[in-house]
Amino acid sequence: MKTLEDFKNGEVLLIDKPLTWTSFQAVNKLRWAIRKSFSIKKIKVGHAGTLDPLATGLLVICTGKMTKQINTFQGQEKEYTGTFVIGSTTPSYDLETEIDATFPTDHITEDLIHLTTKQFIGKIEQFPPVFSAIKKDGKRLYEFARAGENVEIKSRQVEITEFEITEINTSTKLNTKNLELKFRVVCSKGTYIRSLAHDFGKALNSGAHLSELRRTRIGKFKVENALSPEDFIATLPLED
Repeated sequence: MKTLEDFKNGEVLLIDKPLTWTSFQAVNKLRWAIRKSFSIKKIKVGHAGTLDPLATGLLVICTGKMTKQINTFQGQEKEYTGTFVIGSTTPSYDLETEIDATFPTDHITEDLIHLTTKQFIGKIEQFPPVFSAIKKDGKRLYEFARAGENVEIKSRQVEITEFEITEINTSTKLNTKNLELKFRVVCSKGTYIRSLAHDFGKALNSGAHLSELRRTRIGKFKVENALSPEDFIATLPLED
């Protein structure tokens, strides 16, 4: 069982973030639990890379002196799995917002899908989603988006080292045939998988959005070694 000194000297905690939780909520939950368990007023706790509320998977959370390593961990490559829905788009590029347009998919073949992935391997220019936490003029981009304000977003260079479609399924929603593509991506810091979904749909001469996302790895840290917040809290000593 970890001691207070362990957490102060620095621990790297691998947490499997639940669906709908923000990364901030996960950090706060663990910080509160550590403080309560050891009856202390404060301790440094931070995460190495945000996950959207609609994503699940690996959060690397650092305590005490290990918070100095957060920038190092953030810069390491990341692996994700999830689902693209081809045939419809949303303003947020995921399920945070409603479908705003539908597109044909009858022309899309399995060969075309696998061929198109090759366009995105290597260093690519990518526009972050307007529904994102990136700051511009002191405000988060999603604040502009939710207020219905247009804002100019600059592209950024990211690198995708692996991109594969692992499963192809067909579904019908809103009388439109959608293709549901399961994927795996290995990419650099700063890559938006929502933007990859959007751009992948356009490259197929259709439209797409992200319906599911799970982070499975950051550098050497893997989600199969992670605990849920509740399971981590259960490892802490009970408050006296």
